[in-house]
Amino acid sequence: MTLTFTRIILFLFISINIVNAQTKANQSILSDQPSQDRNQLVTNQNRLPELLRDIKVLLSDAFIADVMLDTLEVIYSLNNIFDLLTEADQYGDKDDEDLEEFNRFEESLAQLYTKRFNTLDKMDATITAGNMRRDITSMTEPLEVKMGASQFTVVDDRDGHIPLVRNKKVDQFIKYFQTKGHRQFEIWLDRLDVYGPMISKILKECNIPPEILYLAMIESGLNPKAYSKAAANGMWQFVYATGKTYGLDRTWYIDERRDPEKATKAACAYLTDLYGEFDNWYLALAAYNAGAGRIRRATRLHQTLDFWQLHSLPRETRNYMPYFLAAAIIAKEPEKYGFTIKEKKEKALSYDIVSIEKSADLTVLARSAETSFKTLQTLNPELRQSATPKDSYELKIPKGSKNIFMVNYNSLPENERFAPQSITHKVRNGESLWTIAKKYRVSQHDIAAVNKIRNRSMIRIGQKLTIPVSGISLGSRSNSSMSGYNKLTYKVRKGDTLGHIAEDYSTKASTIRKWNSLKYGQHIFPGQKLILWIKQS
Repeated sequence: MTLTFTRIILFLFISINIVNAQTKANQSILSDQPSQDRNQLVTNQNRLPELLRDIKVLLSDAFIADVMLDTLEVIYSLNNIFDLLTEADQYGDKDDEDLEEFNRFEESLAQLYTKRFNTLDKMDATITAGNMRRDITSMTEPLEVKMGASQFTVVDDRDGHIPLVRNKKVDQFIKYFQTKGHRQFEIWLDRLDVYGPMISKILKECNIPPEILYLAMIESGLNPKAYSKAAANGMWQFVYATGKTYGLDRTWYIDERRDPEKATKAACAYLTDLYGEFDNWYLALAAYNAGAGRIRRATRLHQTLDFWQLHSLPRETRNYMPYFLAAAIIAKEPEKYGFTIKEKKEKALSYDIVSIEKSADLTVLARSAETSFKTLQTLNPELRQSATPKDSYELKIPKGSKNIFMVNYNSLPENERFAPQSITHKVRNGESLWTIAKKYRVSQHDIAAVNKIRNRSMIRIGQKLTIPVSGISLGSRSNSSMSGYNKLTYKVRKGDTLGHIAEDYSTKASTIRKWNSLKYGQHIFPGQKLILWIKQS
């Protein structure tokens, strides 16, 4: 009864916030309508209030689905929330009101996610690692540790390695991993078998200490699709700006922050720069967490390069090195700390590569490789859509399947091999990039990237824009048929809605979205083809 009451209260709270956000969005739109000058230029609007409104609607849907024990719908809504948060984070200049609203919502989301959703296995969820670090930072007692001969024990201090030491704070985190965090750390150790050899190889090539492997462990749990409330993405938790600085691209189709190999090489370059500045690995890792500027100011304030003496650093950063050291010490000798060495469940990451010339549906590619849709997603976590980019793409497929893939794929007709993932939109009078993005339920960033628009604030009437749309995919269905169901291709007519189509074919709008990889709220358009699975009579 108490749990149900709590959910009702939360739902009412969220609903109120949605109304407030809608009011704010309307006010923003009314006060900042796009104007047209004599050169027929259209000015862009601030979409942040609208994004926050959409995010809150999705969160409400997630709560309802959680109450109904619909785990898949919860995951679907949360994934869309994370995508929209990533877009919102890319807005450079936010006014004080927007920034306050954005930060408040991120904090609320992290709390609600970790404490209120009952259908999710949070031990393996995409935002667990970052949240876990913050959670246990607040749980552990505040402890100021001073360096001294009697206050720490050297575990490993070899040339070319990061010195591993134990003190009271490190011991706190070791104890946490041995107790409350035991299950989570086991999952990390399993992933170490998969990604560890690849990361270690790159670290060696870049002349980076091998212990940096455990930095990816505490940042993301070695999860390529990990997402933090700060809009950091991937195994190494790059925010958009830093990732771009170090060569990690983000488009409609891909987010290279989620590519394990590319992100690892970018992390090596970033860490090399940080170490080059501080000449101290403890400070370099602290800067990876808090930013070089903050570490620079702290060293000047305290007149020391000793990490343990930088008491002005935020608490999370003061705990970052002890957290890292605890993870590294345990991972080097897991049995010593109560972790059983199991038979390896998964092999180390390995694959073949095939070049795909144009945009192709992952379901088709999976059938050609005689593997599953999910396997291709796992091998290519940087893909944001259920299709490859419109330009040439190096697709990873299971090791040893290249020959059979080439035979199967080349035998397909041209129209089955490639699937266009865009439509053309002609800019009309009064339209802005913001209104067009809202119409097609895509981000301004993605439209600008696809059309190589440098100044997003201006588009011209009559300009033809390529609008990326989600590819038509059956998701996890790797077979061309389902037992007991007939596959139907439905061509959308003028006036159609997903609700009307679902009613006509005795299914649900949410189910049609899943069959066709459509995002929540995404518009359908006349002429679009939808895949439907109709139960046989």
